[in-house]
Amino acid sequence: MKYFPSTRGVALALALAAGLAGCGKTLPRQSVEQGSAGVPVLGTHGAVGVSTTNTTRLGGSTSTDDAAAIALTAYPGLTPATRPHAVVLVDAGDWPAALAASVLAGQPLRAPLLYTEQAGLPEVSSSALHAMRPRGTAALGPSPTGPTGLAQIIQIGETKAPEGYVTRSLAGAEPAALAVAIERLSSSLHRHSPRRLIVTAANAPPAMTMPAAGLSAQTGAPILFVEHSTIPRATAAELTRLAGASIYVIGPSTVVSGRVVRELARFGPVTRIGGGDPAENAIAVARFSDGSFGWGVVEPGHGLVFANSARPLDAPAAAALSARGDYGPLLLLESASALSNVLSGYLSDLQPGSPPSGPVHGVYNHGWLIGGEAAISATTQAHLDTLLEISSNPTVEPTVASPTTSSEPTQSTGP
Repeated sequence: MKYFPSTRGVALALALAAGLAGCGKTLPRQSVEQGSAGVPVLGTHGAVGVSTTNTTRLGGSTSTDDAAAIALTAYPGLTPATRPHAVVLVDAGDWPAALAASVLAGQPLRAPLLYTEQAGLPEVSSSALHAMRPRGTAALGPSPTGPTGLAQIIQIGETKAPEGYVTRSLAGAEPAALAVAIERLSSSLHRHSPRRLIVTAANAPPAMTMPAAGLSAQTGAPILFVEHSTIPRATAAELTRLAGASIYVIGPSTVVSGRVVRELARFGPVTRIGGGDPAENAIAVARFSDGSFGWGVVEPGHGLVFANSARPLDAPAAAALSARGDYGPLLLLESASALSNVLSGYLSDLQPGSPPSGPVHGVYNHGWLIGGEAAISATTQAHLDTLLEISSNPTVEPTVASPTTSSEPTQSTGP
């Protein structure tokens, strides 16, 4: 089917200019908050490798390290504007909870995500949380137990929150129920029920559902879970309550069966977005748009987030990069040491050219690389840098309309 086209790291000292660069976006000038802490050193868990002209590497040897580096890049905590209202904590062993929590990285809360472990909060996550100094928000409502005050932490699922912070907890007996709880919190933040929903399979290979994280954060559409061949009771009940909302199914029929897609059409218009493998699937999501919904990235001038499909937890962690700054869709590498032909072809389609007035008037791509060299090698980073670079080829830079797909029941953009 045709698709549209080392060395160990030293201490992490995040460069704010690089962290906030790309697509010409900058923060407004503000005075530095008195008494603010500096960007912390995160030990040897920091970024491995170097940044290049068109790429910035964030993270290290684990997804926990990656999440801390991403969170600090988005919210270094040095000024009032760079302190988040709240931070999401999810256990690193709970993939569905992390994926569903991605919507909270988007507006209006824009909460970065950190990972916990069974023993509690790892040092790298604790350091990042301390540096970000979440301000707290009244939007999450009063705490049923524990200290009163503005909520600073959203505790998702079976995870442990550190002492000294005002925490709100969301729980569910199984992934579908927890996703519904997160969707309802998101709805309360938006002050209305969602008009668009992202649906994918909780029991699918995580690499095939990773792109849902960035799409959810960018659009504000919450994620609900089905199984490959069935719709869980909690999801069906919530879809009944939200009847009429547009449903976007992420993944091909190997992820969500055609039978389930037909059943979903009873609740609202359904559109499938999918590709045959992780790289193709992520590109399908990046290219897709339906009116104001979706990325529609089919022309130069974008931020792009690159992760290894073998590290699914990097996707929810990187959702913060899809909801601010460059607003980049997630693209997947299936090998640390090579780019697939389909990904190379897609990036070639996006490579900007130089307008007649010179490259200073052109548009630019920027790539966020998630993880150390075990996730994306230095050589692969160099190849990505070349593909993202503005070329010397002349271009008129015409206005390109993103392709749209109508939301008719069971329509598919992939297998």
